[in-house]
Amino acid sequence: MTLRADHVAGAAFVIFGLLVIALSGDLPMGELSMPGAGFMPKILAGLTIAFGIVLIVRARDSRPFAEIAWEDAVHAAAVTAITAAAIYFFEALGFITAMAAMMFALLIAIERRPLHYAVLYSVGVVGLTYLMFVYVLKTPLATGPFGF
Repeated sequence: MTLRADHVAGAAFVIFGLLVIALSGDLPMGELSMPGAGFMPKILAGLTIAFGIVLIVRARDSRPFAEIAWEDAVHAAAVTAITAAAIYFFEALGFITAMAAMMFALLIAIERRPLHYAVLYSVGVVGLTYLMFVYVLKTPLATGPFGF
């Protein structure tokens, strides 16, 4: 049997789903009428596992894993590093500052967009997201040392 790209990707999704279930195990599930904090992570993890299994089963349609070109690995690592930094500083800086800085860094450093577009886009998207979560969905977001 030839190891294919979808075998590896599917296995990664299954492992990630199992990890999420293990890490969210102490969160209460609640009831269907009143879901708890563990309800959504476990549903999403279950779907991630299910779709990972589908990828593994249908892997014969993908390229062999040995034939994958890895020239984009540096780009992917940079995106992962910037996103990880935003996650790490999320609580300390707050939603608006951390997410705007992440989007700005991704647009400038990775996508090489002009400065004015990066500023407008990152502030606009984060601002609209903040308004949607706080005022429409009534969901509190982390506030940083600046009060936002």
